[in-house]
Amino acid sequence: MKVLGKTSNAERAKKHLFASQATYYAKPLTLVDGQGTRVRDDEGNEYLDAFAGIATTTLGYGDNEVAEAVAEQAKKLTHVSTLYLTDELLDYVEKIADVAPEGMTKTFVTNSGSEANETAAVIARTYKKSADFLALEHAYHGRTLYTVALAGQSQWRNFGPDMPHVAFVPNPYCYRCPLNLTYPSCEIACAKAAQRVIETATNGAPAAMIAETIAGVGGIIAPPLEYFKVLQETLEPFGTLLIADEVQAGWGRLGDGMFGINSTYGVVPDIITSAKGAASGLPLGLVITRPELADIFKGPHINTFGGNPLSTRAARVTIEVIEKKDLIANAKRQGQNMLAGLRDLQKRYPIMGEVRGRGLMIGVELVKDSKTKAYATEEAGRFLELMREKGILVGRGGRFGNVIRIQPALVFDDHDTAEFLKAFSEVIATF
Repeated sequence: MKVLGKTSNAERAKKHLFASQATYYAKPLTLVDGQGTRVRDDEGNEYLDAFAGIATTTLGYGDNEVAEAVAEQAKKLTHVSTLYLTDELLDYVEKIADVAPEGMTKTFVTNSGSEANETAAVIARTYKKSADFLALEHAYHGRTLYTVALAGQSQWRNFGPDMPHVAFVPNPYCYRCPLNLTYPSCEIACAKAAQRVIETATNGAPAAMIAETIAGVGGIIAPPLEYFKVLQETLEPFGTLLIADEVQAGWGRLGDGMFGINSTYGVVPDIITSAKGAASGLPLGLVITRPELADIFKGPHINTFGGNPLSTRAARVTIEVIEKKDLIANAKRQGQNMLAGLRDLQKRYPIMGEVRGRGLMIGVELVKDSKTKAYATEEAGRFLELMREKGILVGRGGRFGNVIRIQPALVFDDHDTAEFLKAFSEVIATF
């Protein structure tokens, strides 16, 4: 509880944190602990977390299998750097080889998704001997120099004057089709447009195209099921590699398999990157690929904290619990229930322009008018505040911040989903 007369956390943050470290809410929220799908703040308020630290706390909070494994590991060995091997690291990468698409048997472990995507870019550049890249409009891939260059949103391209050369392909954003076409009669023209981009805006042989399986920061943009097959077919004549960014979509979140790119979209890419939910809250990123790609970059290369025993043990246990508790099936079931409930509300409230997503990666795009689709940015900000008052945490995304992001822990149950939908219906009815 707060102590009378104590400096507020908002004031402490303003004094000692960088100004760029923005937080949600007019009155910033200070979280102190959590259990299961719920967290508590420093004033004793409890919240149902439907955002999971941006799709990161895969198994929820508190006393769970990951917490037990980390506590045990912390007493044994916490750090050795990549200059040494540990059983925890090797056990983890062997497990990755078991759950990854066939042939993707090698993994490099990093601290974050940004580092993973940066490493993937290095591999592709080295393998193809080309500096050109493709990315999607609306994309977000991290906060390092290369990943900022790959961002398809101006607000996230906000540092680094000397950017690598990246050409942008129209996003499979059916609700706001960049080509003014309609699915399915469009025949996935946005994916085929990659050919024109390669021929007119690159050196003709870009090293790779990176694409989020479902765009998170961009507003939970879920491509049609045919999209990645058509995209891969379009890239193949140019020898351009496909990098699937599964930083947010991985680890069963889409409700079909560990990785959405192959289990949901039926495509085996050249490289998969991931992070966030991989270790259920501990910092860990990874790059997974075939041996001929993994071994092309000879280094030397090092990642001081990458693959540390704490994170890799947590990540292995995360996979084991997902499998043991059948959490992928749960993500599918809860996602279907949530989508059904939200789409029922959409029929009554025009501000809900589109409800989209797969599994437990869901977006609700708010619009001022259903015909013009004007971005309801201010309304989305107010929606977050009102949901907080109801005891529910959600996220926000989209180029204009008008998409409500719903990405809870995979342990969300029927009660959680019902509670969430009840609060959502009560808040949306006020607009």
